Amino acid sequence: MQQLSPATLLVLVPLLPLAGAVLTLLLGRVLGPRAHLPAIAGIAGAAAVAVMLLLGTSNQVGSAHGPHAEPVRPVEMITTLWQWASVQDAYVPPASSAAAVPGTAVGSAGSTARPFTIPVALRLDPLTATLLAIITCIGLVVAVYSIGYMHHDPGYPRFFAVFSLFVFSMSMLVAASNFLVVYVFWEAVGACSYLLIGFWFRKPEAARAAKKAFLVNRIGDFGLAIATFLLWMTYGTLDFHDTLSPDGTILPGILGQTRLADVDGIVGGAVGTAICLCLLLAACGKSAQLPLHVWLPDAMEGPTPASALIHAATMVTAGIYLVARSAPLFMACPGALTAVSIVGATTALVAALIATVQNDLKRVLAYSTISQLGYMFASLGTGTLLGFTAAIFHLVTHAFFKALLFLGAGSVMHSMGNVIDMRRFGGLRRIMPITAATFLVGSLALAGIAPFSGFFSKDEILAALHGKGWPNAHAEHHDAAPASHASLWNASYVVPRPAPREDSTDWLDGFDAPATWRSLFWMALVTAGLTAFYTFRAVFMTFTGPTRVPDEAGHHAHESPPVMSVPLVILAVPAAAVGWWLFGTQSLAHFLAATPSFSAPAVAATAAPHAFHMDLAIQGTLAAAIGVVIAAIGHLGRRSDGPQLERFLGPLQTFFANRCYVDELYAWLVVRPLEALAVVAALFDRHVIDGLVNTFARLPVALGGIVRRLQGGLLQRYALAGVMGVLAIVVLLAWQLRG
Repeated sequence: MQQLSPATLLVLVPLLPLAGAVLTLLLGRVLGPRAHLPAIAGIAGAAAVAVMLLLGTSNQVGSAHGPHAEPVRPVEMITTLWQWASVQDAYVPPASSAAAVPGTAVGSAGSTARPFTIPVALRLDPLTATLLAIITCIGLVVAVYSIGYMHHDPGYPRFFAVFSLFVFSMSMLVAASNFLVVYVFWEAVGACSYLLIGFWFRKPEAARAAKKAFLVNRIGDFGLAIATFLLWMTYGTLDFHDTLSPDGTILPGILGQTRLADVDGIVGGAVGTAICLCLLLAACGKSAQLPLHVWLPDAMEGPTPASALIHAATMVTAGIYLVARSAPLFMACPGALTAVSIVGATTALVAALIATVQNDLKRVLAYSTISQLGYMFASLGTGTLLGFTAAIFHLVTHAFFKALLFLGAGSVMHSMGNVIDMRRFGGLRRIMPITAATFLVGSLALAGIAPFSGFFSKDEILAALHGKGWPNAHAEHHDAAPASHASLWNASYVVPRPAPREDSTDWLDGFDAPATWRSLFWMALVTAGLTAFYTFRAVFMTFTGPTRVPDEAGHHAHESPPVMSVPLVILAVPAAAVGWWLFGTQSLAHFLAATPSFSAPAVAATAAPHAFHMDLAIQGTLAAAIGVVIAAIGHLGRRSDGPQLERFLGPLQTFFANRCYVDELYAWLVVRPLEALAVVAALFDRHVIDGLVNTFARLPVALGGIVRRLQGGLLQRYALAGVMGVLAIVVLLAWQLRG
C-alpha cells in the first residue's frame, strides 16, 4: 500500500466504508452474528489509509518548531473522479452586477461567460486529512464497541450497513472540493442520521425523534441550498479549487489559490454577508446551534453507538467544518463572523444551563455536545488564525472524550437493563470499575481539568475570545518576543486586526466591538464552570454513593464484556494525553495553518506567537474547580434519588428541566399553526375541491339520464321524433328561402 499514490489513497478512504456497507447489505443475513465483518474491515482499512494520508500531508507541511522549522505554505492536492455536469457559457452576468468586481469573476472581464461545471473532485489538505483521520478512527472504535452492544438486536446487519454508509458520507463531505458535492453529502449524512436515530422504528419515541431530526435539519439545508445558488451567481463556479479552461487559462475557484491571493478576490458587503449567514444557518442545523438545536437531545432515542458516532466524529461536526472551510468568505464579512461567535457563545451557555438539571445520563451528554459545539463556533467567529485552529483543536479533543463518555453511558445502560435515569442507580464504581475509571477520565477532559486534553483546547478558545475583547493586552511583551522564539510559558498574546475592506460594511458590523467580545469571553468562562458542574454531577450520581441497581437489571449487573470495555480504555488514552501533546508540540496548529483557507492573507495576517496563557489557564481552572466543588457538595457519596442541589434554583429548575420551553415555543409558533392550516386545507380540499370535481363528474351522468329516457324502445316515439325532426328541417329551409 505504500506504493499507492496519495490520490489513490484519498479515494480509498470513502470507498472502503462504502464497499463495507454494500457487502453488509448483500451478505448480512448469510453472515448472521458475523455481519459486522465487512463494515469493520472497510472502516479499519479507511482508518489505516487516513492515518497514512495524515502523516504524508504532515511531511509536506514540515516541522513546526526547532532549528529546522519551515515556513507555513498552503498544501493541497485535488483528485477529480469524474465530470458530473458541464455546460459551456451557462451564464453571462451583466457588467453592472456584483460579479464584475475585479477578481471575483471568471476570465479577465466581469461579464465573461461562465461555464457550469460540477466535477466530483476530492481535495487533500491539512484540514481534510485531520478530519478524515478523526472520522475513521473514532468510527472504527465505536464500530468495534457496537459488536457487543448490538449483538442481540434483530437488525444487527442493518445497523452496521447504515453505520458504514454514515462513515462514507461524512468522509465524502469533508473531502469534496465543490459546494454542490458538499451539499449532496450534507444530505446523505442527514439521511444516515435519520436511519440511525430511528433504527428502532417500532419504538414511537425513536420514530418521532428521527422525523424531528430530519425536519429541523431541512431548515439548515435550505440555507446551504440558497448559499450554493448565491455562490454560483457571485463567483461563476462552485469549485473550491482553481481549474483550467479549454483554452488553458486559469478559472479561479471560490477558495482557490488564485482568488485567495487577490486582496479583492472575495466578495463582501450585502451579498457576501447573505452568503455567510446562509452558511451559518446550515451549520446551525447540522451542529445543533440555537435555535435549531432541539433535534439533538431527542436523537438519544437511537442506539448509543449511533449517538457516540453522531456526537463525536460525524454530522454535528459538519457545521464546524463548513464554517472553517469557508473562512475566507467570512473574513470578508466581519459582521457575519461576529454573528457566528454570538450564536456559539449563547448556545454554549444555554445548553450548559439546561444540562445542569437533566437526569437522563445520555441527555446530559447530548446538551454537553451542543454546548461544546457552541464553544467551537465562538472560537471560529473570532476570525483569527488562533480562533480557527483552536476550534479544530477542540473538535479533535472533543471527538475522543465525548466518544468515550457516550460509550461509557452505553456501558452503564447495557448493564442496567437499558435504564439510563441517574436517579435509579448509583455506586456503580463497585460493579463496573473499568467503566467508572474511563468515564472519569472523559469527565476530567470535558471539564477542562489539567493536564487532560480538554484543558488545552479550551484554553486556546478562551485565548482567542480574550484576544478580541482585549486586543492590546500585554502588547509590549508581544513585541519583545518574536514568533519563532515564543516561550511555551509566555502569557502574552495579541491578536492583530486586519485593515477593514471598503466593501465589508454591513448592518452587523456594529457588533464587532471589544465590548461584545468581552461579554462573549465571560459567557464562555461561565460555561466552563457549568460544564464542570454538570459533568461531575453525572459522575457522582452514577458512580458514587450506595450501590443501587434498578429492577430491570435483575441480578445480572456487571462490567461490560471486553469487546465493549477495551474500546473505552483505548479512547481514554487520547482523551487524557492528546491535548497536552498537540499543544506542547504546536504540531496541530502549525499543520492546520497550511490549509489554503487558513493561509489566505486575511487569515494569515492575524497570526500570533504560540504561547501558554497562564492568566487564562488560571481563570479557566478556577471556574472548573468551583463547578466540581459545588457538584461534590450536592452529590458526592449521596443517594442519587435523594434531594438534589438543583432544588435551590426554584422556578429556574423547572425552566431548565423543560429545556427553556423552546420545544413548546416551536409548537405554538410553528407546529400548531401548521396543523391548523392543514385542517383548513383538508376541509377546503374535501368540500370545495372535491365538491367541484364531484359536481363535474355528476354532469355527464345527469345528461346521460335525460338522453336515456328518450331511448324507451317504443316505435311510436321514434316515428314521432323523426317526423318532428323533418318538420324542423322544413321550417328552417323555408325561413332561409324567405330571407
